[in-house]
Amino acid sequence: MSKTAIIIPARYGSSRLEGKPLIEVMGKPVIQWVYEKAKQSKLADMIIVATDDSRIYDCVTSFGGEAEMTSINHKCGSDRIMEVVSRHPEISYICNLQGDEPLIKPESIDDVIRNVKEDDNADISTLLRIITDEQEINNSNLVKCVVDNQGFALYFSRSKVPFERNTGIATFYGHLGIYGYKRSALERMTKLNQTPLERTESLEQLRALENGMRIKTSLVDFVPVGIDTKEDLEKFRHILASKL
Repeated sequence: MSKTAIIIPARYGSSRLEGKPLIEVMGKPVIQWVYEKAKQSKLADMIIVATDDSRIYDCVTSFGGEAEMTSINHKCGSDRIMEVVSRHPEISYICNLQGDEPLIKPESIDDVIRNVKEDDNADISTLLRIITDEQEINNSNLVKCVVDNQGFALYFSRSKVPFERNTGIATFYGHLGIYGYKRSALERMTKLNQTPLERTESLEQLRALENGMRIKTSLVDFVPVGIDTKEDLEKFRHILASKL
């Protein structure tokens, strides 16, 4: 039977905020906040945390979640996810949900899943938001995307794209790091070598584009709060407190 899985890669090590999946916010670790968002998806049949750390594994299983141990040698999240998928022949569609995105909207998760399930032309899917602030547009830490008139990605870059020879025409899109995959696409991508553009920009999704794979995008209307720093963590605490 064909199943759809949300897989959440989670590592303990982090250059900027070590152990962030296990940091408690209002009585729950960050990874639990993410897992509970995933559980609200209407299209997922399975949710699995993929980790290389027994502390994260124990944490997830302690709150009733499903987790699987993976190799410590993976260089990227998609390889870690592929290890889990390889154990489950029943999985046909995959959502790669980052373990540090506790405010992701469940309906946006479903948009990513729906695009790869329902569009035969979509190998991979992801999310974008419109950005208008010049600081964001020029921030190399915020990845930008250029799309065609059907919503398929033409290119991703840390630079401002497109370049404005003529101003006031282009719409600028910021990328959210959540992906949907057809199983065949994930299998193919993880077997491919790194490509020149991927290495240049340090963006894994460019490997797919350089090899002719198609990435379908959907627009969202919220600003994500990924937890990469102590400041991000405090922002998340503040947002939760404001909702009480």
